[in-house]
Amino acid sequence: MIRSFIRASLLALTLALAAPVQAQYTQTRHPIVLVHGLLGFDSLLGIYDYFYGLPAELRSGGARVYIANVSSSNYSEVRGEQLIRYLDQLRATYGHTKFNLIGHSHGGPTARYVASVRPDLVASMTSIGSPHTGSKVADGLRSAAPPGSTLETLLAGFVDALSLFIELLSGDDDPQNALGALASLNSAGAATFNSRHPQGKPTSACGQGAAVVNGVRYYSMGGTSVLTNVFDISDGMMGAGSLFFGWEQNDGLVGKCSSHWGVVLRDDYGWNHLDEVNQILGLRGLFASNPASVYRAQANRLKNAGL
Repeated sequence: MIRSFIRASLLALTLALAAPVQAQYTQTRHPIVLVHGLLGFDSLLGIYDYFYGLPAELRSGGARVYIANVSSSNYSEVRGEQLIRYLDQLRATYGHTKFNLIGHSHGGPTARYVASVRPDLVASMTSIGSPHTGSKVADGLRSAAPPGSTLETLLAGFVDALSLFIELLSGDDDPQNALGALASLNSAGAATFNSRHPQGKPTSACGQGAAVVNGVRYYSMGGTSVLTNVFDISDGMMGAGSLFFGWEQNDGLVGKCSSHWGVVLRDDYGWNHLDEVNQILGLRGLFASNPASVYRAQANRLKNAGL
C-alpha cells in the first residue's frame, strides 16, 4: 500500500517536472519562419495549411512561428526578395533581430537566397526536400517543352493560372512566373544559382557542406519514398514524377543527393515530397517518421545551439 502510494507520488512528480520542459522544447531564441515550395501557400482560406498541422506542433513547445507567403511560382531570387520584405516587416513590427528559416522544396533555395544576401536577417536555414542541384522532373519538362514551343506556352499558361488561383485563395497577390520557376528548378538554373549563392554547398556530389557561413547555420534533410499511403490521392503524382529518376533514390520530385545542403541531418526519411510537409491531411507510410516529431526535434536542435 505504502509502496504503491510512493510510486504514484513519484510518477506525479515526474510528470509535473516534465511538463515545463515539454512546454519549452521548441522555444528557440529567434522565431521560426516556414517557407513553402512551388505551387505553395501559407493557408488556403485560412483553414488549410501548406505545412499541415506543423505550426501548431511547434508552437505547443514554445516556438514563435510565422508562415511566409511568397509567389507560388517564380524565380528563386524573386521569391527571396519577397521573403526579405516579409522578414523586414516582422522585424519592424515585433522587434525580432534574426529568424530561423525552414524551407520546403523551392522554399529551400528561396531561404538560401535570403541567407546569402541578407545574413543579418538569418540565424539558420533548414531545407527539407529541396532541389538544390535541380530536379530531374524540371529537366524532363524543359526537354519536352523547349523554349518557344506550343507545349511550353500551354504548360506555362496552366501553371500561371493555377498559381494565381492559389494566391487568390491564400489572400495574396504576388506576381507569378511559371517559366521563372522552371528556370530556377532545372539542373542548369540550379547550377547558376549555386554559383552565385554557394554558402553551405556540399564539397562532393552527394556530401555535406559547411555548417556555418557568415554566421548562418545550414541544415538539410529529405525523403526517399514515393508511394507511401494507398489513401493519399497525391501518391499517383509522386509515382509519375519518380519515373524521371531511373534508379536514383528520390521523393517523387527531388533526388536524394539534390536535397543535400550544409549539415545533412538525414536524407532517407520514409516520405515522399508532400509527406515532408505532412500532406495530404497527415497521411504517410505506416512505419514512416512523424513529420511533426522531426520538425520539433529540429526546433529543439536550434534551441540547443542558441538559435
